[in-house]
Amino acid sequence: MAEKHFDLENFRNIGIIAHIDAGKTTTTEAILYRTGLSHKIGLVHEGETTTDWMEQERERGITITSAAVTSFWKGCKVNIIDTPGHIDFTAEVERSLRVLDGAVTVFDGKMGVEAQSETVWRQANKYSVPRICFINKINQIGGDFYKSLESIHRRLTKNALPVHLPIGFEKEINGIVDLIEMKSYTYADYTDHELVVGEIPADMLEKAKNARSLLVEAAVEADDELFERFLENGEDSITIPELKAALRKRILAGDFYLVTGGDGRGVIVEKVLDLVVDYLPSPLDAGSVWGQNPKTGDEIERKPESKEPLAGLAFKIATDPFVGRLIFVRVYSGKMEAGSYVLNTTTGEKERIGRIVRMHADKREDIESIEAGDIAAVVGLKGTFTGHTLSDIAHPITLESITFPDPPVSIAVEPKSKADQEKMGIALQRLAEEDPTFRIHTDHDTGQTIMSGMGELHLDILIDRMRREFKVEANIGEPQVAFRESIKGNSDVQGKHAKQSGGRGQYGDVWIKFEPNEPGKGFEFIDAIKGGVVPQEYRKPVEAGIRETLEGGVIAGYPVVDVKATLYDGSYHDVDSSELAFKLAGCLATREGIRQAKPILLEPVMRVEVTTPEEFMGDVIGDLNSRRGRIEAMEDLNGGAKLVKAFVPLAMMFGYTTDLRSMSQGRAASTMELAQYEEVPPNVAQEIITKRSSK
Repeated sequence: MAEKHFDLENFRNIGIIAHIDAGKTTTTEAILYRTGLSHKIGLVHEGETTTDWMEQERERGITITSAAVTSFWKGCKVNIIDTPGHIDFTAEVERSLRVLDGAVTVFDGKMGVEAQSETVWRQANKYSVPRICFINKINQIGGDFYKSLESIHRRLTKNALPVHLPIGFEKEINGIVDLIEMKSYTYADYTDHELVVGEIPADMLEKAKNARSLLVEAAVEADDELFERFLENGEDSITIPELKAALRKRILAGDFYLVTGGDGRGVIVEKVLDLVVDYLPSPLDAGSVWGQNPKTGDEIERKPESKEPLAGLAFKIATDPFVGRLIFVRVYSGKMEAGSYVLNTTTGEKERIGRIVRMHADKREDIESIEAGDIAAVVGLKGTFTGHTLSDIAHPITLESITFPDPPVSIAVEPKSKADQEKMGIALQRLAEEDPTFRIHTDHDTGQTIMSGMGELHLDILIDRMRREFKVEANIGEPQVAFRESIKGNSDVQGKHAKQSGGRGQYGDVWIKFEPNEPGKGFEFIDAIKGGVVPQEYRKPVEAGIRETLEGGVIAGYPVVDVKATLYDGSYHDVDSSELAFKLAGCLATREGIRQAKPILLEPVMRVEVTTPEEFMGDVIGDLNSRRGRIEAMEDLNGGAKLVKAFVPLAMMFGYTTDLRSMSQGRAASTMELAQYEEVPPNVAQEIITKRSSK
């Protein structure tokens, strides 16, 4: 079916990002309702929303996968991605922000800036995504636009100014003052579609004038000519179109944000849509995308134009029960047509585009093609995964991929019956294709299948999906921590493998220096051989031997990370040397070298944030200290609540949510995300090593 054509300046690719329970999904629902895509606003707690379409999302009232929907507003086509707020699904936010041009950050007006609000804000900064701020739920008891704005200034940025001021307070709220036009927009109730334009209430006039002056001052910084005129003739000399253009320029620069407030279910969403259309970037504003020629490594530019060669990025995989594997693609340049062939430059394979579908959450509409600037889902790509580039066969380009953190939590999973065994393999493979932060491997010592994920909830959801979608029953082990090994010192060792047993022998001899690498750098191999003491063809096998030994661990069987190995000397035998002999020499040198270089055990340490009423503060801090936690900061929040920030080892945090609930009568809440790997204290490390070796 042919779609109506939109010019690129009328495209908006935006994400709705926020802390869990700030109202992202409800806001998305209201947008769909206002733009005529749904006939009513689905309620999250009643499990009837459009974008939360998975059973697990509807039961738990949370968003797990980012859902894409397309809506239309005032001559613009708006692709919206509703992202999850729970920290365990932060990769969903990460990959969505990678392909979006702009974002609406939603804040809970009762809580202000929360832990995950900071995380998604940092992620948006990382990808330089311009955004507007929407303070939601200000009509509820405890909702306060100004206190929430203050928390944005305190915890995120001072460069956030209101573009609308709410009329009324809490349940009396019935509209906004538009500071650009200096008019009021009011409504009778939240389900009503009618906005009444009028004069600003007399008791708000002074406040509105002051707020507008700040807005004009911030806007004129974007334009020298406007700035001079403003200094000479004051703010009245700036016209409304000039003010809007200057504000847009500042927002697109990525360090200035407009703030509005209201109720995500209500009429006020129209004003949020107006801000999206007026101030957030189109693909033209986002500009050219740069990539590499996979053959030469040269940098290539692709402009956001349909006549350019095709360049697109696969950013999400979903399994649809009716059409199979769906690959969500953002097209940056060129045109992708159903039935055509494209090149996956990440794998080097050609792939055929089967069908292209426009997604409305879990509903699909077939379309013939997608062009530069658009987002849609493709059916029929077998070898394409998250982060892969799809390009024109004759003009290949590789775009920057998406990187994901290693999952810190693992559990063992075993099928309950022989029939479940085969199904489990297929289920795990499918789930791992969809979710790049979910990994599977087999433990060589026990033969068990190990699932690794970002947290307990993440793994819980995956097991639930395995049971429901793939009908696999499995026994689940206790959660395990993904420890790592590393070194603190240096060593200089010989690895010599020499065997003579009649006929041709085996001979490999190497000298290797081991030293710590920078944290997060992983393993680095340096070939410092001078002359031919170790022939070129044997150096790769030495590296392979080192890598293999490091992966299997040396002191406790956990992977060894952040190590630099320098091969600088050795010897060989004309007849007896072989690749295998030098690989074994590399293994021997590594085992001895790591043991001599002050080996240490590393553990994942989580950044934990707890929001608690003041009366439970002492219990919360005492409990975190007992878990080997380091308290980093304490802050006051809206409504007398306190925020505790701490770093705590993941090993001590299993079941924390339940413990926190019982110590605070269910009134405290927490979030945690992986901060870094740190050295395990020697006494704890000894316990772990002893327990591991007794298995």
